[in-house]
Amino acid sequence: MKKKYVILVSGGDSYSNREDFIQSLRTREMWDLPTETEQKSWKSNLVVELGDEYVVDIPTMPNKQNAHYDEWKIWFERHLAVVDQEVTLIGYSLGAMFLAKYLIENKPHVEIKGLFLLAGPCGTFDDDTGNDCGSFEFDESELDKLAAATDSIAILHSKDDFIVPYEHALRYQAKLPTAKLVSFEDKNHFLVPELPELVGLIREL
Repeated sequence: MKKKYVILVSGGDSYSNREDFIQSLRTREMWDLPTETEQKSWKSNLVVELGDEYVVDIPTMPNKQNAHYDEWKIWFERHLAVVDQEVTLIGYSLGAMFLAKYLIENKPHVEIKGLFLLAGPCGTFDDDTGNDCGSFEFDESELDKLAAATDSIAILHSKDDFIVPYEHALRYQAKLPTAKLVSFEDKNHFLVPELPELVGLIREL
């Protein structure tokens, strides 16, 4: 039996103003220092949890510390080009925003079995560091094109998300009324080792 295909586009940061990016490099908390404790992520565990029935492709998107939509589009399309069957797409954080914009502007050559948007900014975004997702912005009024791209859309967001406010999930759902909204109370920005709820939703497709 042919394996089911999943592409997961993960997160990143994007600054319209280069000086904001430089300041972030000088001041933000460091995340890549050596540690004796293995940092487990639901993204890597997803491969294990779904098992041998699935191919899970997690592209290393370009320049994630200061990402640009046009660069991500090129790399994503190269990964998508190797797919010759229906595909499930998962976008996490900036990756969710990327997939929303991409599907507004493009029609993939393969059928999209399901679309999962996790903790994604909707339309526009900004925080007090200048991380504004500039080139990833899209017109929220065009989100109905996602419903035309696939019959199965799920929006996953936690109410205690300290990076992308829960309000963004409600903005997605307002424009995608047929989408399934899965809300959590305590999973923050999905910086968690496991996400069995997502695994279950993928298996239900």
